[in-house]
This record gives sequence, C-alpha cells and structure tokens, in this order.
Amino acid sequence: MSEEDQRRLALLNEQVASLTAELGSLQALLGTAGTEQEQAELRVEELGQQLNAALLRAAEEKERRLELEEEARKRAEEEARDLARYRSEFFGRMSEILSGREGVRIVGDRFVFQSEVLFAPGEATLSPAGREQVAGVARMLSDISGEIPPEIDWIIRVDGHTDSTPLSGTGRYRDNWELSQARALAVVRYMIDELGFPSDRLAATGFSDTRPVNDGDTPEARAQNRRIELKLTER
Repeated sequence: MSEEDQRRLALLNEQVASLTAELGSLQALLGTAGTEQEQAELRVEELGQQLNAALLRAAEEKERRLELEEEARKRAEEEARDLARYRSEFFGRMSEILSGREGVRIVGDRFVFQSEVLFAPGEATLSPAGREQVAGVARMLSDISGEIPPEIDWIIRVDGHTDSTPLSGTGRYRDNWELSQARALAVVRYMIDELGFPSDRLAATGFSDTRPVNDGDTPEARAQNRRIELKLTER
C-alpha cells in the first residue's frame, strides 16, 4: 500500500473507532433511560396504589363519621324524649303539690312564683314565706333528680322578671336589670347554701322587663310580669 493509502486507512479506522464509541454512549443512554422509565412506571403504579388506599380510607372514614353522627342524633333525640318525659312527670307532680297555693302556678314547662310571694317590693331578699315556697320546690327537684339518667345534662334555670316600671335609681338596685338578676341569684344562693342543692345544676338569669306575660298597663298586668320562673331544661 502506498503511503497515501495507509494514511487514508488510518483515518478511516479513527472514524470507525469514534463511531463505535458514540454508539456505545448512545446504547448506555438508552439503557439508563429505559431503567428510569421502568422506575417511573413502578413509581406511578405505587402512587396509584397509595391513592386508591387513601380513597378507600377516606370513604371508610366518611361512612364511620356518618354512622357516628347518626348515633349522636339518635342519642340526642332519645335524651330529649327522656327529658321531656321527666319534665312532664315533674310538672305533673308539682301541679298536684302547688294546687291551691296562692302566687304559684304551672305554666307550660315551668312553674312561676309571683315576686310578691318571694320578695318585698324593690328588694331581692327572700321573705320567710318565699323561703318556704322555694324549699318545697327544691325538695321535689331533689326527689326527681335521682331518677334522671346521668347522661342527661340537666339544669334548673331560675329566671328573674320585673314589670316595666322604672326604679328610682337611688336605691340599692340601679334598674330592673339589676333587680331581676339579684332576685334570681337570691333564689339560687338559698337553694345552694341552705338547702344543699347541687350548684352545677342551677343557673340564675335576669330578664328585666323584656319578656312580659301580659302587655297591659294595669296593676294586675304589672303584677303578673313581676315573677320568678323555674324551668327544668338542658345545659
């Protein structure tokens, strides 16, 4: 071979070697890409399984939550029926005991004391007659409270009400709000401190003249609005 042919052959060999190297690199890249694709497909499959499991758990949790809500609703309805039954029994017995007593009457789901039976005008200190009346009611409440299931969170709400006649503002109580609250609190404190009634079963509330039972402007109407109401209810 001539020198020129040898030179061309050497150049051709270099080109073949270069192409062979490039082919090897391409094959390596294809192999890596194939491995990455397989890994990606496996990852997608794994994520899909995790998603399906999460959706299944979410569906199960939703179903369980609905079951718990339904159980809570039924339990609340049952407790409401039980409380209504005990309230009906309680007020039935109270109606018999209070029948004929002046100044005390049963009105719906509560019993009502006229303020004059419990307090002197403009005052919030229980009178002897008022203490006797409240003590009788407290005894009845204590008797029936033991029959109410413990899951019923009941209280006796003591509501104070006045008529719309403004106070002078110079006495112990600034206005009817303070007077109504003081009277309700006086009943509650007497039941707790002297009659031993559980404090967690009582609540004192004053309504001033905001909830009249008689809208008239006569002495009789105003007397009806001055009252203490005791109601057996839920917390």
